Amino acid sequence: MVPCGAVLWRRLLRKRWVLGVVFGLSLVYFISSTFKQEERMVRDRNLLQVQEHEQPILWKVKFNPGNSSQLSNQCRNSVQGKLLITDELGYICERKDLLVNGCCDVHVASTKLYSCESCLPNGCCSVYEYCVSCCLQPSKQHLLERFLNRAAVAFQNLFMAVEDHFELCLAKCRTSSQSVQHENTYRDPIAKYCYGEYPPELLPV
Repeated sequence: MVPCGAVLWRRLLRKRWVLGVVFGLSLVYFISSTFKQEERMVRDRNLLQVQEHEQPILWKVKFNPGNSSQLSNQCRNSVQGKLLITDELGYICERKDLLVNGCCDVHVASTKLYSCESCLPNGCCSVYEYCVSCCLQPSKQHLLERFLNRAAVAFQNLFMAVEDHFELCLAKCRTSSQSVQHENTYRDPIAKYCYGEYPPELLPV
């Protein structure tokens, strides 16, 4: 036997005015939620603009030659390459020529220092490890400093975490939103790793 309350509730829901009230309340809730979300977005955007104008970003990047890992005969390196590796001194070598301390073996003929092979004049390269090696050239310091000084607030979370030239080059050469168009295709599908100030040139479709 169906409870009386359930029967009354079903009959009530069949009435058009009840459905109209439910729909109206849902519409009011949707509109108010949308306005609140938009107000929050505008407030956050204004806060970012105020921070950008009133307080310059304090970048932590150090370009000083020599660091603790070099002094201890250890090297950080680009890690991810299957064939090539770039160490923090700027040497690029084949993975098989990487020493146990993380540094490239400089006595191997194929090991190169500050190599810009596969890189274009605009600072975009087709191989990530060459991008990092080229970026580590001391002469690139001013270019990187200019980029940091002009970097948008959007890049703050990415580059505030880096502490020296090597970490900056690792981060800068990784593909980012600057390297793509329409969120799913590379602006330049060949030279997509960039250390330069500007994104890759947009190739004609």
